[in-house]
Amino acid sequence: MPQRTTYRRLFTIPGTRAFTTGNLIARLPAGMFSVSAVVMIAGSRGSYALAGAVTATGLAATAVTAPWIARLIDRHGQSRTAVPATAVAVLGSLSLLLCVHYGAPDWTLFAAYAATATTPNTGGMSRARWAHLLADAPESLHTANSFEQAADELCFMLGPALAAFLCGTFFPEAGTLAGAVLLITGTLIFTAQRRTEPPTRPTPKGSSPLRTPGIPPLIAGFVATGAVFGAMEVATLAYADAAGDRTAGGAVLALQAAGSCAAGLLYGKRKPTGPPEHRLRCCLLAMSTLMSLPLLAASTLDSLPALATALLLAGTATAPTMITTMTLLQHRTPEGRLNEGMSLAVTGLLLGIACGSATGGWVAEHASPTAGFLVPVAAATTALLIGVPGRPTP
Repeated sequence: MPQRTTYRRLFTIPGTRAFTTGNLIARLPAGMFSVSAVVMIAGSRGSYALAGAVTATGLAATAVTAPWIARLIDRHGQSRTAVPATAVAVLGSLSLLLCVHYGAPDWTLFAAYAATATTPNTGGMSRARWAHLLADAPESLHTANSFEQAADELCFMLGPALAAFLCGTFFPEAGTLAGAVLLITGTLIFTAQRRTEPPTRPTPKGSSPLRTPGIPPLIAGFVATGAVFGAMEVATLAYADAAGDRTAGGAVLALQAAGSCAAGLLYGKRKPTGPPEHRLRCCLLAMSTLMSLPLLAASTLDSLPALATALLLAGTATAPTMITTMTLLQHRTPEGRLNEGMSLAVTGLLLGIACGSATGGWVAEHASPTAGFLVPVAAATTALLIGVPGRPTP
């Protein structure tokens, strides 16, 4: 079946176009806020160290808060929980903007940005809707998960570019202001689509996903995969800077996201065969193999065009890995705890990105930018070694 027919049929389900539109609008700011905050704070206070510390604090707060917000969504519903949670996050963003603009003490920046941690996992809520609508159609759910992963890649590819454009073209606070408007607008559109909203579970069945057999290894795999992303980003930026073309780093990284986005859409076109555990092992093997290409390009060819090509190819392995892991997570998460389970996956990714960024930055600074590419290779190999223990899912 042609790819466009597959996705067109997916969106013939009543209500799916509306909630997807709102979700994409709300999801775009996820790639905007951190870049906007760094530009805004560094430009006003003259300190990238302060800007980095503020965004790291927000990341840590999100890792703690996200599972709690997701648990409330499972119990009380997406519309009742996501709207007030988003309102708090938007107030946090606007508070940060005002604190920076009016020269408030540094500690207020940390407090304001930490409040943005209440931002609900819009991608997880969208996947939960697909899982509810396509509970009896595993092939269609595979296609829906592929679309959602491609949307993630697209938003994280466009978000930073849009933020940088707004901050540079208009005024330093423009990226944060636009992100806040997009977040609240998209969330209101998304939550207004009540007929596709999954039913609530005031008393969810089973234990917490973290105590459910088969899920902890998946979360550990998300941490390792996040480390791949974080380390690759820092290593690429450091390599571009050392090559004397710092501005090219973002464009080169965008190629990795583009490769992942295209691979995700093509992967959704394919009919899944065999248990997802087997498919995930194949994806992890491909990812651990392809992540060596940027290292080879940097160490042997020593050119940015070669690195860009290698990143484009390496990116083709990440989306299928994420899609298949999400599918397994949906199968293994106890009934009524799907948002919580997917939020834990995002928390694992964020933790991995933070660890990968820190490790990759340390290696790039103390060894060499080229050596920094060893870190994503090691992280991908770790994900492969963690594997997927457990009984195959039918």
